Amino acid sequence: MKVTEIMTTDVQTCTMDATLQEIAGMMLDWDVGSIPVVDNGRLAGIITDRDLVIRGIAAQFSLDTPVRQILSSDLVTGRPDMDLEEASDLMAEHQIRRLPIVEGDKLLGIVSLGDVAVKDPSDMHAGAAIEDISKPAEPS
Repeated sequence: MKVTEIMTTDVQTCTMDATLQEIAGMMLDWDVGSIPVVDNGRLAGIITDRDLVIRGIAAQFSLDTPVRQILSSDLVTGRPDMDLEEASDLMAEHQIRRLPIVEGDKLLGIVSLGDVAVKDPSDMHAGAAIEDISKPAEPS
């Protein structure tokens, strides 16, 4: 099965100028844990609920700080021709829960680890990906 068969295509995005407070409100309104950030129509990064807390609030940025200051721009992305096994392996390798699917720089959709697990609960790759992603980090 290809990622395009299960990915979310109606993805809410924001611009680089959206504030941390606006992003938090979007996450609340849309019940999501990440918002892709686009710049002139291309995927520039992604902001997660964890980014808001760790890179934003804990780092004492104000709520009117533009998202460009804390977004994750070193993205791991998938391709539309990718199958679920390859996607879950990539997510496990990079310990990510959400995989933006792009063609060039254009965002086509997002596949979450939950999407993969729900589609085929018996999929050994999804289970392994969940286990790898959920490994606790070592304290710094």
